[in-house]
Amino acid sequence: MTDFETIVVDYPSEGVARITLNRAEKRNAISTLMRTEILAALEAHDLDGAVRVTILRGSGACFSAGYDLGGDLMAEPPFHTAPGDGAWARQVTQNWFSFWDMAKPIIAQVHGYAIAGATELAQACDLVYVADDARISYPIVRVASPPDWQYHAPLLGMRRAMEIMLTGGEMLGPEAVTVGWANRSFPAAVLDDEVLAVAETIAGTASDLMAINKRLVHRQAEILGVRSAIRAGSEFQALAGHQASVESFKADPLSTMKEHNAADAARREAREQRSRQQPES
Repeated sequence: MTDFETIVVDYPSEGVARITLNRAEKRNAISTLMRTEILAALEAHDLDGAVRVTILRGSGACFSAGYDLGGDLMAEPPFHTAPGDGAWARQVTQNWFSFWDMAKPIIAQVHGYAIAGATELAQACDLVYVADDARISYPIVRVASPPDWQYHAPLLGMRRAMEIMLTGGEMLGPEAVTVGWANRSFPAAVLDDEVLAVAETIAGTASDLMAINKRLVHRQAEILGVRSAIRAGSEFQALAGHQASVESFKADPLSTMKEHNAADAARREAREQRSRQQPES
């Protein structure tokens, strides 16, 4: 069995593999090594006759805080990307498309919060199930750039995408289901069991047929322009890096995001307080 540094792989049920992001002390921040190890595990599952579906979840308090801004995200990447402006966005775009190109289904199990690049990781999966109290957001649009893998308009529609691009605001699990970001939400206490039940249902179908079913949906989405629309976003992500307002963010990205996260928490508390003060109808 392969030993990994940033993930743990287990097999909780017949035909079901599970990848757990294992950097809880770093809020499961997505490093280059983590991307490499996730891809290696998924590729191994694609070739393993005993695996029919993979669950991907986070350890500790959350799914993931997004890309690891404290490291070099292009150091020893899992595959080559043409260098030059936009190389990072092209790298992760191809990375997440690789999930879609796997033969076997991948299920994202999201608890706690999923921020920025973590939402890309989740949307790269074929199915997404979330905890009711999960918090999903893309605050980076307020300080640095559009998303690196811009799934929002193709998968969620123009109005929701515009709101995310302009506010970077968060949504809870039930709202994520309503807008199409997730398939279903469950109470956090039963999320593990409910997702495993879905995976066991999928594992009841033979992998050769399942691969055709999965490929059909992705091929139709490709014909509808989903992949082309997402790829086009890479150019805008690169353009954002040349804006004067982004220079301060690049000087100290971690501190900038901590400031914005604190402001988000204050706004969230204010909203919840207003909600508590509303009279019951």
